[in-house]
Amino acid sequence: MSAQITPMSAADSQRIETVLHRIAPKWTTHVVHTIAKYGPEMRVADVAQHLTALSPSYVSKRLASMSEAGLVTRDGAFDRAAPYRLSSSARTLGPVYRTLAQWSSDHVDRTPQGRYDRVEDALQRLQLAGTTETVRLFSEHGSMRLPDLAERLGASEQFAATRLNRMQADGLVTLTGDRHGAPYVLTDAGAALGPVYTALQQWDNRHISPVAPAVPAAERTLTSPAQSARTAAALRRSAAPSTLFSHPPMQPPRVPAAVTAASHPSRGR
Repeated sequence: MSAQITPMSAADSQRIETVLHRIAPKWTTHVVHTIAKYGPEMRVADVAQHLTALSPSYVSKRLASMSEAGLVTRDGAFDRAAPYRLSSSARTLGPVYRTLAQWSSDHVDRTPQGRYDRVEDALQRLQLAGTTETVRLFSEHGSMRLPDLAERLGASEQFAATRLNRMQADGLVTLTGDRHGAPYVLTDAGAALGPVYTALQQWDNRHISPVAPAVPAAERTLTSPAQSARTAAALRRSAAPSTLFSHPPMQPPRVPAAVTAASHPSRGR
């Protein structure tokens, strides 16, 4: 009987991997914890003082990446001395961290260690591309051989083999026998990832914002090149699959005819 993860679709797997890509880079958990504990605002040097294993330059790069990921913010984007603070989404990572720590303690490493070291270790085991979808496929199909997995992933056998080797080293899958071509199955740790994936999805749901659809060119009123550039940039940023959003997009307000006419003088003049 195959182990069952909370039912997920391939789109769910991709969404979870997107979340992991944001929160899993090494030392991100420790930076979030440091600012939460000693903040609410901290400069690069202040964070580095508490993370003595890291150089200030590394901390600066990590904070910059976390800013791009929406986990930290600061006033004065061009002021290198401006302090960072946690974003609203980062301030709600507690349930995710607790679930990861519990999963690690129960199924991966029972040796005593700090919670945030444990969380970082768990994230490193889960964050590689294709890992979540591989877990989902094993949960759905039970045991699978390498060629079957590669076909269902839509990937080469070389990629599938590399991913399985890493997941085996991380304790998520195991071979069912010693003979060549033996099927793989989820380990107890891999089969117990349901609460982790649920926590990641719930955290993502909490912070997703509705995205307005692109307005057809015939309906746009751009009054200046600068406004046009800003609108085009916003449209590029909003180009994301609609299935990733839990709320219906909001329709943009219509431009009154009088405003449109005023911004387009008649050609007869």
